[in-house]
Amino acid sequence: MVYRIVKYGDPVLEKPCDPVTDFGAPQLEKLVADMFETMYAHKGVGLAAPQVGLSRRLTVIDCSAGEDDSQKVVLINPVITKLEGSQTGEEGCLSIPGFRENVKRAQKATVRAFDPKGHPIEITGEDLFARAIQHETDHLNGILFLTHLSLLKRDLIRRKIRKLVKAGEW
Repeated sequence: MVYRIVKYGDPVLEKPCDPVTDFGAPQLEKLVADMFETMYAHKGVGLAAPQVGLSRRLTVIDCSAGEDDSQKVVLINPVITKLEGSQTGEEGCLSIPGFRENVKRAQKATVRAFDPKGHPIEITGEDLFARAIQHETDHLNGILFLTHLSLLKRDLIRRKIRKLVKAGEW
């Protein structure tokens, strides 16, 4: 099932999510599958539960955009444990469609999390994968990529979005 993507302005996007506790449950497995399907349908490389309106600490990532099943990653209750280096690159968000800006992130990110069965995992990603880990974990903490922009750029985007909302296009 493809979910509707929640857009900027919805309060679920800007509050910390609740931990997942129903490991191994069929509904959790279905949610994970539906989130991958939703992410691919919207041409994303990552999707966090609040982006589909659910305040749960769950995210899916696939930097191959569905081309390589071995790159599919599910992070439940993730905690970033180590950040190394620095990279600046263009970032966008399915919940803020049409806006892309350069964001500074760590070059390498290590995260501890759980898989859908409740088994602990630790993953280290570099480059785009590291960016995705940081971006999606931010979502679970109620932080949008706009927070990483200068105040000027952030205000400009917010003004444009307000105009879109007023025009009924958001």
